[in-house]
Amino acid sequence: MRYEVLEHTADVMIKAHGETLEECFQNAAFGMMDQIVDASSAEALVEEHITAEGSTLDDLLYNFLSEVLFIFDAKGLLLNEFDVTFGEGMLKCRAKGERFDATKHSPRQEIKAVTYHLLQVNEEEPSITVLFDV
Repeated sequence: MRYEVLEHTADVMIKAHGETLEECFQNAAFGMMDQIVDASSAEALVEEHITAEGSTLDDLLYNFLSEVLFIFDAKGLLLNEFDVTFGEGMLKCRAKGERFDATKHSPRQEIKAVTYHLLQVNEEEPSITVLFDV
């Protein structure tokens, strides 16, 4: 299981899983996109390079997911494949997907923002919990 939706009264919260933290970051990005539309319906036709910086893993996650959301909102790219690598205080990601098409990709709900509220990067499990403002 890449991610699961957790109960929350007003917003959307997911928990992303993986064998490594990189895989958790990848699955958190997929999970966010999958809450907006059916992310599995996108083909890997376009490649986008994403860089995020942060002094903590929480900052890195927040900045990374915010950039993925920005790319969807500003460029109309539905990304669904993510290859994340960590560097010193930064993250690089090669992401793939295609242009969003409401007739092809089933829209689900709008995510307005990634939040720090309840955000947790668990290095021991490994897993990620993140809350999105809808």
